[in-house]
Amino acid sequence: MGTPETTTGTSTSEHPRISQRIGGIAESATLAVDAKAKALKAAGRPVIGFGAGEPDFPTPEAIVAAAQAACADPKNHRYTPAAGLPELREAVAAKTKRDSGYEVTAAQVLITNGGKQAVYQAFATVVDPGDEVLLPAPYWTTYPEAITLAGGVPVQVTADESTDYLVTVEQLEAARTPRSKVLLLCSPSNPTGSVYTREQITAIGEWALEHGLWVITDEIYEHLVYDGAESVSLPVAVPAMADRTIVLNGVAKTYAMTGWRVGWLIGPTDVVKAAANLQSHLTSNVANVSQRAALEAVSGPLDAAHEMREAFDRRRRTIVDLLSAIPGVECPTPKGAFYVYPSVKALIGKELRGTTITDTVQLAALVLEHAEVAVVPGEAFGTPGYLRLSYALGDDDLKTGVTRMAELLAEVR
Repeated sequence: MGTPETTTGTSTSEHPRISQRIGGIAESATLAVDAKAKALKAAGRPVIGFGAGEPDFPTPEAIVAAAQAACADPKNHRYTPAAGLPELREAVAAKTKRDSGYEVTAAQVLITNGGKQAVYQAFATVVDPGDEVLLPAPYWTTYPEAITLAGGVPVQVTADESTDYLVTVEQLEAARTPRSKVLLLCSPSNPTGSVYTREQITAIGEWALEHGLWVITDEIYEHLVYDGAESVSLPVAVPAMADRTIVLNGVAKTYAMTGWRVGWLIGPTDVVKAAANLQSHLTSNVANVSQRAALEAVSGPLDAAHEMREAFDRRRRTIVDLLSAIPGVECPTPKGAFYVYPSVKALIGKELRGTTITDTVQLAALVLEHAEVAVVPGEAFGTPGYLRLSYALGDDDLKTGVTRMAELLAEVR
């Protein structure tokens, strides 16, 4: 008897084995690069990974202690409200007013399983099939997939290094159509580290208000800004947009808590209620121990976050200097997050160790193979010709990794 085909996603019946909706999702490029780097390290190769956006610091001790205490409390062994622990929702509302000046109620807060779930649920809640979402590029690799899963149509609006990767109102207006419903905004940005000024945020918010658009704004890097830059929340800059804005955030980057999986979504109460209904069927509540840890994090001081920011600032300046010294690499100085996004367009079409570099996917593969350094190609972020490097790794590894890259790329002809 024959065996159904399994390698191509098809079957011997008239129905495909994998749904088109799920089969069309691209794997997270950043996590894929990180996984490959870790696998090579496990195999004994001295790979240095610049792929994942993950602080190399441990979660602060007070947060860990709160989680340890929570483990022993039987009330955390049970289901709790799908929208989040009431005290955590209250604390997130208080933290939001403290850190960004945005005053919201606990009813406007939904606690999610990490920032990614907040991204997915935000689009799923306000986007209908065929709605267009204006998506500034370079963009985080998850955004277009979440938009598509919601039935939306990503409309890419591209900026390059000449404008510090920041889109203008004029670009957004040129991309707007009668089907445009949402603008995605991320500042400080992943993958570029760019930060919109207060004036730029205000102009974008007023434009969105004029045209009746929603804004989903990702503010998870709010505390990682440098050189006098400030992270400005759009509904604070344009209060009239509060009823059409969804703010995304979480504990992952500020408190070195990527593995704890706690994020949140802030928005109008009807949106939050609808998103909570979705979550009640999708995942129910976030793990209570993680929520208790997050409660300690957002209720406590930002001392540890400030110490991490100082280290990131030092590494930022180091990596920009090292990359800028490589012929063919143009590296703008980011003002936020913990990424650099150098242009390597000058290297495309040239030869490296007998191979003609056709694109940045191939260049990243060559760097991994010959320099044992893992970076993410710009294709993952909608803009070929660039590389993303996270500098959220130790100072010594950072210098060693970029030095290896520089020695290899010196061979480009």
